[in-house]
Amino acid sequence: MLTCIIIEDEPLARNLMEAYVKKVPHLNLLKSFSSSLAALDFLRENTVDILFSDIQMPEITGITLLKILQKKPLVILTTAYSEYALEGYELEVFDYLLKPISLERFLKAVEKATIRLTAAQPQPVIQEKIVQEVVVNSEGNQGFIFVKDGTKLVKIRLNEIQYIEGLKDYVCIHTKDKDSTLKKIVTLQTMKSLESQLSESQFIRVHNSYIIAFEAIDAIDKEKIQIGKNFIPISDTYRKAFKEFIEKKQVS
Repeated sequence: MLTCIIIEDEPLARNLMEAYVKKVPHLNLLKSFSSSLAALDFLRENTVDILFSDIQMPEITGITLLKILQKKPLVILTTAYSEYALEGYELEVFDYLLKPISLERFLKAVEKATIRLTAAQPQPVIQEKIVQEVVVNSEGNQGFIFVKDGTKLVKIRLNEIQYIEGLKDYVCIHTKDKDSTLKKIVTLQTMKSLESQLSESQFIRVHNSYIIAFEAIDAIDKEKIQIGKNFIPISDTYRKAFKEFIEKKQVS
């Protein structure tokens, strides 16, 4: 688990960053600040792994804060002004996110930061097969997969997966456990590689960006599938295969 703080004086931008952090299971947001001075007091007494900081702020700017700090965490600057990039990199800033910040760009920055922060730590030797294969228990009726979540492997039971959402080089796996608790796991993996691990009898791809679990389907309405409160689109590319998949299920 990596710790982080956010410094952002604009409430909407701060709320967006907080929402992005919550999407990454291995990031723990310790606190959000609307001013650099308040964050400075916190950083004098606390150690964090990643600092997300805006540049243009009242009292002291994010750049000034970095100049003051004696012991810096890994810094990712967020700003609407690209002209500050050079000065930021001179202060050994790790990454620079230009507003408006997309989730994809945020995830890439976090993944790079995770690799940097964990590179010096000893890692357990894990057989690549654990990540690559679906492992089925001796009864053969309850499989699971392992996916990378930052520095650890997370076990996901196939019967808890609701649907999988593609985010280019990342996927977001939406799950619901036996207590109906909804969870999201974001992992650095492609849809194609993950699809190859899943059982064709349990899962079907319905869109370039979506794979759904048959057992999770609540309703099918023309061009969309309802899973709980979410509606998943069915693209023309996968429409025929999905129709055949459903027909086979009805026959069986």
